[in-house]
Amino acid sequence: MSFQATTSQTVGPYFQIGLERFYIDDLTAPGVSGAAIEIEGRAVDGDGQPVPDGVIEIWQADAQGQYAHSEFSRGLGSMQENDSPAKQPARPQRGPGGFWGFGRIPTQLDGSFRFKTIKPGRVLAPDGTLQAPHLAVSVFARGLLRRLVTRIYFPDEPSNAEDFALKLVEAGRRHTLIAKKSRDGWLQWNVVLQGKDETVFFDC
Repeated sequence: MSFQATTSQTVGPYFQIGLERFYIDDLTAPGVSGAAIEIEGRAVDGDGQPVPDGVIEIWQADAQGQYAHSEFSRGLGSMQENDSPAKQPARPQRGPGGFWGFGRIPTQLDGSFRFKTIKPGRVLAPDGTLQAPHLAVSVFARGLLRRLVTRIYFPDEPSNAEDFALKLVEAGRRHTLIAKKSRDGWLQWNVVLQGKDETVFFDC
């Protein structure tokens, strides 16, 4: 008896189905301090083709370099328990001036994504030095068994030269982690999963 391998194909996960209500693409709110920034980009594969139905999650400190903790966890709980109709966006109840620093953004059919947040302050690194302002990013896409972890840094930021994580990256690849100035004050940052100019991903 001979066996023939079945045709391989990518199946799921289908993020649009389960996470649509929980997308958060605007982290700003009345009373939140800090300079507002807007970032746009595309997720593409090794052939430069768009990656649709992916998810970009961001986690960051506020403008003072402080992360949200227990208040953020309670807020996420309120989102999960939200009893609004399935097609209605679920949003945590945010207090005046509250900043949780978490966003979840879908990629569109052309791989594009965009979100609005504030520029974070500097936080301590594991070695005790101060890190450059950055966003921690997780990338989810069909066919990925594990999330990909990376960062977004800011252009023309003097402290980039001191950042412990950036110094671990080859000089010729650091540009994949630094957003570029774009139109009308927007910043642009792309996710390249493979190939030329592949985004630097960290083992976490």
